[in-house]
Amino acid sequence: MIILNGGSSSGKTGIVRCLQAVLPDPWLAFGVDSFVDALPARMRDSDGGIAFDADGTVSVGADFRALEAAWAAGIVAMARAGARIVVDDVFLGGPPPSGAGARPSATCPCCGSASGARARSPRTGDRPGDRVPGMAAQQALLVHEGVTYDVEVDTTRTESVDCARTIAAALG
Repeated sequence: MIILNGGSSSGKTGIVRCLQAVLPDPWLAFGVDSFVDALPARMRDSDGGIAFDADGTVSVGADFRALEAAWAAGIVAMARAGARIVVDDVFLGGPPPSGAGARPSATCPCCGSASGARARSPRTGDRPGDRVPGMAAQQALLVHEGVTYDVEVDTTRTESVDCARTIAAALG
């Protein structure tokens, strides 16, 4: 399992696509955006679900965390069943609990500082149309607090395919 952790719009999805292209075996891709999209509408902007504040802050509640834990357990179960999996995630509450499942082969911070948020638009790295303005800058450092990495890539200075090659090389 490979887990890519980084703030919003840091380049994780591009790396996932490149990993699927450069790794010799087939790898399934799962992302936190797909998980959030799968949540019931009533969990958006709710205390128990997920809320996106105007300044780019994202907060999550107990119902979100419970469903997130179940989602993660399902992904771990697929990995234990033999699937190779790349996860595109945003660790808003620190690293996953150690009991959450299999230890990933590589975990990569994408975009390690607030100044490193990819300039995809004038909104501090946020992609137009699908991110709250300021979200990339808010998350750039927060998502890395308390997380230890096996492999680190910097998407501010390196193209996605080169990041993917670095990760693939680390896998052996």
